[in-house]
Amino acid sequence: MAEFTNELMKWLSGGHSPWHTVDMAAHWLTVLTGIMRLRATLASSCALNRPFSVRRGGRYFVENGTFLAAVTVGQKDVIRIAAAHTDWPCMRIKPQPELISGGCCRLSVEPYGGAILNTWLDRPLGLAGVVLLRTADPMQPERRLISWDEPVMVIPNVAIHMNREVNKGVPYKANVDMLPICRTVQGEFEKNGYLVRQLAKRLQVQPEDVLSFELCAYCCAEPTLLGFEQDILSSPRLDNLSSVHACLQGLADAQGDGINVAVEPDAAAAAALASAFWKICARRAEHLAADRGSGSFRTALLDACLNGMLLSCDAAHAMHPNHPEYADFSCAPVLGGGVALKRSPRYSSDAETCAVIQGLCDANQIPLQIYMNRADLPGGSTVGSMASSLLAMPAADIGVPILAMHSACETMGAADQDAFVRLCTAFFQA
Repeated sequence: MAEFTNELMKWLSGGHSPWHTVDMAAHWLTVLTGIMRLRATLASSCALNRPFSVRRGGRYFVENGTFLAAVTVGQKDVIRIAAAHTDWPCMRIKPQPELISGGCCRLSVEPYGGAILNTWLDRPLGLAGVVLLRTADPMQPERRLISWDEPVMVIPNVAIHMNREVNKGVPYKANVDMLPICRTVQGEFEKNGYLVRQLAKRLQVQPEDVLSFELCAYCCAEPTLLGFEQDILSSPRLDNLSSVHACLQGLADAQGDGINVAVEPDAAAAAALASAFWKICARRAEHLAADRGSGSFRTALLDACLNGMLLSCDAAHAMHPNHPEYADFSCAPVLGGGVALKRSPRYSSDAETCAVIQGLCDANQIPLQIYMNRADLPGGSTVGSMASSLLAMPAADIGVPILAMHSACETMGAADQDAFVRLCTAFFQA
């Protein structure tokens, strides 16, 4: 438990934005696993639009912004894919966001990903994301990651004296209640372009060279083990960095002989990016196999998919100790009980793939729980349901059970990450 929990906590601590998560994953794959980055030149940030080739026995990855795909190529033409999204609910900063009120500069934001809004109030918030800078070629702006590791914003609540009903449940207006303050304003202050000037200062460039940005406010709370037995993990971004870590760790640890792929996309662009990556790889592989006859590779590809499997990795709902009424009577995972296999019409799991997951867990002594939502409370969508519509491949949805999903801070059983990683490893090795 300690090894994978500690590793996960490093990912949670450093993954301040989806771009930072992918950057951290690329560094981890290169330095700690020896998996090779596919790129045409040292100046190229991504191999998706560059020539590349793979060989049997090779281990590779490509990345582009919020998307990363790692591949190990064995001797058997059987494809196994594990996918997890790299983003999470947060407050995205709008362009030209500066607003002045009450002696403070505020930033206009847009909630992203279905956040529980009130959990973001009165918390120190950092700022992280990507900035695009001017270059000599307008078609090729420079992409730079940026992060304030220290808190720079807070979204203040309204005092109970002015809002006596707050403990009865008060609706929050995103355009009013969720605007973070980032500085006090005394005397003369030029608000227009203030954030851009801060970005330029941080990156040591001129403000006029900042063309665009995509930034998110993130919760600065550090991942923390708690409880008298230190068996509970509280942290931002458990949904879904727990899955990103498990997918990549499982791929790195596995000694499988098939074609294994860990795909980590931004959920907003998951279908498009995964589809693009798949088509690029298929087109290049078919070109390489041209001497085998027209359509030979495409046929082999479809056969490999049908004989393969997709593992969709995303957090699951644990039974809430204070509100067990929200859970299904018989299929409700609990903290510390192991990884959860998710079944419902919204998920990609079916009887066959569930049998595979159960068999893998039985063979490897991995604790497994079953999650189904209460019949009148449908769950959310996952990467699996999107990706399986593009690939002729059976799929199953799995993840660690967590409490307070989409809160600024979420809670999971520390031991469950071990079960999650071991299942991903067993999946790639089978």
